[in-house]
Amino acid sequence: MHKLLLTSAIAFAATATGAFADTSACLITKTDTNPFFVKMREGAAAKAEELGIELKAYAGKIDGDNEAQVAAIETCIADGASGILITASDTAGIVPSIQKARDAGLLVIALDTPLDPIDAADMTFATDNFLAGELIGQWAAAKLGDAAADARIAMLDLGVSQPTVGVLRDQGFLQGFGIELGDPKKWGDEDDPRIVGHDVTAGNEEGGRKAMENLLITDPEINVVYTINEPAAAGAYEALKAMGRQDDVIVVSVDGGCPGVQNIADGVIGATSQQYPLLMASLGIEAIAAFAADGSKPEPTPGKDFYDTGVALVTGEPVDGVESISIEEGLALCWG
Repeated sequence: MHKLLLTSAIAFAATATGAFADTSACLITKTDTNPFFVKMREGAAAKAEELGIELKAYAGKIDGDNEAQVAAIETCIADGASGILITASDTAGIVPSIQKARDAGLLVIALDTPLDPIDAADMTFATDNFLAGELIGQWAAAKLGDAAADARIAMLDLGVSQPTVGVLRDQGFLQGFGIELGDPKKWGDEDDPRIVGHDVTAGNEEGGRKAMENLLITDPEINVVYTINEPAAAGAYEALKAMGRQDDVIVVSVDGGCPGVQNIADGVIGATSQQYPLLMASLGIEAIAAFAADGSKPEPTPGKDFYDTGVALVTGEPVDGVESISIEEGLALCWG
């Protein structure tokens, strides 16, 4: 097994009885530490056990570890798996390996992060990530009111390879805030002077802290911070706190994990778009089971090119014109 997979390959022993006793599936996530992927793994494992499917889960060391994901796909093909569920780190770079799996007869479902192109997978089960970004952008602009015209915005993105999930959330936020987009398939080409700059976080707290520090050097008057996810938001908050800026900067994010929703209650994050990883994973396992049974493949949500698993804006400070749920409702639906 590839050396990067030694500590992150987890085999879940499913029951040997049941309709799918001879069916196996693979889950390949970006990391095995981010609470989002932990919950995704739990959802896949629970559904696999329920259906009697053998599940093996793999992850890279860090977000962006495409090499480990390629090695995991090779292992799944060699093992004769019926299907693969994957949250791709490099959404374009992984496509040749995905095609190899499909050519070998495996069903491939992208979870959370669409591939580039999206039809490189048989189906995508995901949040509408553009909408998730748009909601927090609309909320931040409404919170600032007239001052939004002079905002100083820091964009804390995922990685330099610009995986689709990061681009969609980033561009959704900017559109929601009222900023004209350049090429909506990439970030960083916008010319609105309100954008101080973009930096990358690898989707973790340390990355968020460093990226925030870098952008504060560029402009210490930043007053709006977009973050790719809640771990990055927590790191950004620590950098702001170190400068005494934690109370006069709006921080928004995407995820909806229990720690993130609690951070809204604690004043660390102003609003977050909540997504539902357990549902993505359980639906993915069900899709592999159906494919193993009769060769059928899942259909997208009408009007979209993926299966939409839903999103809700969570905040303790609702604004007119932007639908949201309360912190209490977010805590009842959260994960992690």
